[in-house]
Amino acid sequence: MGLSREEIAYLGQQGQSAVKTSRRDIPFIVATQGDGATTVTSTMILANMAGIRIFATGGIGGVHRGAETSFDISADLQELAHTKVAVVCAGIKSILDLGLTLEYLETQGVPVVGYQTSTLPAFYSRESAFGVDYKLDTPEQIATALDAKWQMALEGGAVIANPIPGSYSLPAGDIEYVIRSALKEMEKEGITGKASTPFLLAKVAEMTEGNSLKANIALILNNAALAAKIAVAYAQLQRRC
Repeated sequence: MGLSREEIAYLGQQGQSAVKTSRRDIPFIVATQGDGATTVTSTMILANMAGIRIFATGGIGGVHRGAETSFDISADLQELAHTKVAVVCAGIKSILDLGLTLEYLETQGVPVVGYQTSTLPAFYSRESAFGVDYKLDTPEQIATALDAKWQMALEGGAVIANPIPGSYSLPAGDIEYVIRSALKEMEKEGITGKASTPFLLAKVAEMTEGNSLKANIALILNNAALAAKIAVAYAQLQRRC
């Protein structure tokens, strides 16, 4: 299971050593025999090397809010366009621009599949204002679609959007207010670049009184359970070939 940017940032805040390792960093971490915490991008790369086709994470990266001036777009999106791995997640991280991220994924030919939902989950919340490309209701249906894609040698992976369990879901309006407030404070303090995500994570956790962290843990466990079911169904299809 790959760590998202938010999870790596949280580990860093807790005093645990974790070098964020994306595509560009892998050879240097290996060459120096160092320890790296994999992002969605690098986990996809390593999974593909090992022949693993499905993995779970919290949420994928995407187009950052204000990307029209910062050009801050996660490497996750390009990796999804080119690497044959499906990522089970609770949607796009809600601190990002969901609409622009979906547009980018569409341009790159990456399908966004909603598990038992036609609405894109928004990480901490079960719903957003956006739809998914396809709604599939069983792990077997998802595995069959992935098998068809890769049997036809179509490049890239897929996003499997799995809503957070209802008991842990935070109201979309509330979390959006928190994120906007944190963004304003970040801008006021002049925080940019790599420091942005740790700052936003800390602020969201503070303003939700820790409920965002509880939600994060719950959604990761939920995603891992679904990914395992899809992986079993996909493996069964490969044995029949």
